[in-house]
Amino acid sequence: MEVKGKKVVFLGDSITQGVGVSSVENRYTDVFARATGAVVSNYGISGTRIAKQKVPYFATENAMYERDFLLRVDEDINDDDVSLIVVFGGTNDFGHGDASLGSFYERDEYTFYGAMHLLINKLAERFPEARIVFMTPLHRIGENDPCNHQGMPHAPLKDYVNAIREVCEYYSVPVLDLYKDSGMQPAIEVYKNHYMPDGLHPSDNGALRIASMLVEFVKTL
Repeated sequence: MEVKGKKVVFLGDSITQGVGVSSVENRYTDVFARATGAVVSNYGISGTRIAKQKVPYFATENAMYERDFLLRVDEDINDDDVSLIVVFGGTNDFGHGDASLGSFYERDEYTFYGAMHLLINKLAERFPEARIVFMTPLHRIGENDPCNHQGMPHAPLKDYVNAIREVCEYYSVPVLDLYKDSGMQPAIEVYKNHYMPDGLHPSDNGALRIASMLVEFVKTL
């Protein structure tokens, strides 16, 4: 797929917003834009999740962090003539969401599986001519912890990754599997220091790695 001069929308969380990089210009979205010549819109908001939250996690003054992906498709994305939509989320659903993982057959916005189904359908209805692509969460410190930051029992991160893979396959939506193929695993100290010093957010080096993989992935669409 050639995206030079075309509109590409990124819907994501803190990684898309640029937490972890040294400057806005080093976000993976901006690196992708320079490499491809695409016209990029960045809709990354820290802390946000794919599934809806039943009880707010963040303080009232940080209400924007509660704006789940489903809500933001309707209220935030104002682009027309979009050629490509890249969705990069799920790590916060694992990290501090109160929505259960759910099951493939659910269509409940308060479960991760259900929200995935609803999100893909909403994007398809809003942008019927655009290609939709998902990127799986990266490995992170604590990805196998039995409880999240709220102290709630939850599935390991890999189960959220598998849910993204499964739902996207059902809708024939391409997936760039960063969990499997990025080469960034903070359990290896040298990789953590080089690519994601806080164990979650990519550094300039990590953002460059993601952008480079996405550039090559898009060429295959």
